[in-house]
Amino acid sequence: MRPRLKRLIWIAPLAILGMLVFMAIGGQIVRLLWNWLLPPLFGWREVTFWQALGLLALCRILFGGSGWRRGSMRSNFRRHMAERYGHMTPEERERVRQRMRERWGFGSATGESNEP
Repeated sequence: MRPRLKRLIWIAPLAILGMLVFMAIGGQIVRLLWNWLLPPLFGWREVTFWQALGLLALCRILFGGSGWRRGSMRSNFRRHMAERYGHMTPEERERVRQRMRERWGFGSATGESNEP
């Protein structure tokens, strides 16, 4: 058996177990915080573990995931754009700047102000 496959056989179940533990701890923390803060402050009902887990999932959907992908996507985009920009002539760069100004409204095309 290949070493990589052998390692995968151990890592996959551990990863699934880790996700289940994370969900259990996260749901319990959300339930405890909700039941500790919101009923006394606002008179809202207490929630069960499963409702807290649903709230946790809803918040992750609405407000984003773990955040790991966002930074890497941004840096990949910047790296890609810097590479493309590096291969352009000065005239091509100015055309790109002009199009961005027109499309996104970053000031006037000539650098002058539009105020009378």
